[in-house]
Amino acid sequence: RQGVMEKARRRLREFDVGDKFSRLPLPRAAVLLPLVVRGGRLHLLLTVRSMQLRRSPGEVCFPGGKREATDKDDIDTALREAKEEVGLQPEKVEVICRLMPGIDKMNNLVTPVVGFVEDTFQVTPNPDEVSEVFVVPLEYFVKPLNYKTFSYKTSSGYLTRIHCFTYDDQEHRKSFKIWGLTAHFAVFLALVIFGERPTFEVDYDLDNLISSSENYFINLYASVHERKKSNL
Repeated sequence: RQGVMEKARRRLREFDVGDKFSRLPLPRAAVLLPLVVRGGRLHLLLTVRSMQLRRSPGEVCFPGGKREATDKDDIDTALREAKEEVGLQPEKVEVICRLMPGIDKMNNLVTPVVGFVEDTFQVTPNPDEVSEVFVVPLEYFVKPLNYKTFSYKTSSGYLTRIHCFTYDDQEHRKSFKIWGLTAHFAVFLALVIFGERPTFEVDYDLDNLISSSENYFINLYASVHERKKSNL
């Protein structure tokens, strides 16, 4: 277990963006990518949004949400939201890094915060926000059994690739669909940690993952920013 975690820590720290993008003029949000070791393998904890929510009800996502005035930084936001949504106490998370951000449908700048969580953690979902919590082996996001992709043009006209995974969960005896920005972050996390080629196409040069992921984000941000300027 320690060996698996140590290797992941080392790889993740190479990709830590810190607060490099904190001055970009977009509203901010953050999500926690909680890593759990089970049976000597890394797993990723995911949630299903409550059907009562106005935005994206029933969709799979990571614990997270919009930044509040009292949050010091993206890490604060992700940890506060994880506590509110699934009862995860901030001191129970070993925060490793912040990865390259993404931009969601509402043009929020979303920062993924990666942290280790003990497998003994007892999930207590807040029913107003979360209907279910489940885990997926991280390697599923580079070697999936059920995967499809489609092209998607963002509201700003930027053409990108959407990953869509269907995961059959034996524990819950049901299938979960993981797609959009959640899948994007999960794929990038798996690419960083495993350092191997996935069984599907991605929008990165895998031999230069750090620089190509930054270029991908900068192009996405530039397209959003151009649109915002043209809307003024």
